[in-house]
Amino acid sequence: MPGVPYDDDAPPLADLMPWSVAPPRLGRGWPTAPDAACLRSRWEALLRAGGAEREALFEPTRARTPYTAVGQLPGRSGGTEKLARASGPCPEPVRVLAAPFDEQWLIPDHRLIDAARPELWRVADDRQVFVVETPAAPGTGRPLLLATSLLPLLRPGRIRPLYRRPGGREPNLAPGLLEHLADRLGHIPDPEDVLAWTLTAVRPGPHGPVVPLTGDAGRWAAGVAAGRRTLWLMRRDGERPKLPGGRRPYVRAPLPPRPLTVRYDRDEEALYLDEGRIAPVPPAAWNFETASGRVLEQWFAARTGPAEAGALAAIRPAAWPQAWTSELLELITVLALLAEARAPGPEEPVSDPVGVAGLRAAGVLPVPESARRPATVLDHQEEGPEGQFALL
Repeated sequence: MPGVPYDDDAPPLADLMPWSVAPPRLGRGWPTAPDAACLRSRWEALLRAGGAEREALFEPTRARTPYTAVGQLPGRSGGTEKLARASGPCPEPVRVLAAPFDEQWLIPDHRLIDAARPELWRVADDRQVFVVETPAAPGTGRPLLLATSLLPLLRPGRIRPLYRRPGGREPNLAPGLLEHLADRLGHIPDPEDVLAWTLTAVRPGPHGPVVPLTGDAGRWAAGVAAGRRTLWLMRRDGERPKLPGGRRPYVRAPLPPRPLTVRYDRDEEALYLDEGRIAPVPPAAWNFETASGRVLEQWFAARTGPAEAGALAAIRPAAWPQAWTSELLELITVLALLAEARAPGPEEPVSDPVGVAGLRAAGVLPVPESARRPATVLDHQEEGPEGQFALL
């Protein structure tokens, strides 16, 4: 890719974080939404319907119909009777990463999801960090790794959990990697340090992302510090980020009840939602792109785009919720700060490299096949279809 040289000896990300999972596949859009209340309304509308009407509203696929028998999602309390005769309240929606930097809600019911990837649900907790591979943004030539505490629904990239077991146990790193890095750096790094370094050092390779590693303790510390900030901004699960005083975005003109258009004025550094106005909005936030397009435009489209009349997805908030405005202000802040943290670094080879040849000599590579498979984490029975317990 232009401007970003390959490092022939840099280890592939697929070897450094060997266990990966394909992203969940919903098969239908209506079980996700930017607003949790409308998901409950969609569920109620589905259950009020019966027979052929319920089946049509459900939007069946080859993998799921209202008559499909499936087990419970790990860690969730959704029902397991066939959806054709289901009753009762909507399972409590959970927060998910529906698109790059777009946090939405999902009805966590296995009967609604074509391919839920239960192995991801089993290790999802407040210690977990999911790393998502995404294609390079236009003109950058660099792959973008997203890190999130939420279950990611993004396609098509692979998902690499940082930990193989709940509670932050057993890092999903090549066996022996931490110990080998300790020999080179003089201290054993934390798994999140390795992830932080990865977020800043990742490069394109001929067969997927590669991560140049270093045994230079000073270079490592600088890269980890930068990556830790990126990780904090992406996860957004601690203290809320803020731009410096005078650069913080505010609503300068009230947003209309149902904005339909979004545009950016570079001279004013203002974001307009119809006649509503938010400023200042740094150009870097507006210009922030992933492979699928400009983040702010896609975030807005996910909340205002058309939906088929009569479909469950057409059940939406009657007016723009205040919560969306707060989320938009925070997203602008995060994108502006990430753009600074994401500024291209020097492309020269890292000093004191830790390459594939050295990792092979140390026995870290090749990775054993067991490290590419999920760990056995079941410590209780999971409810199978129609209330039967799954065989373990």
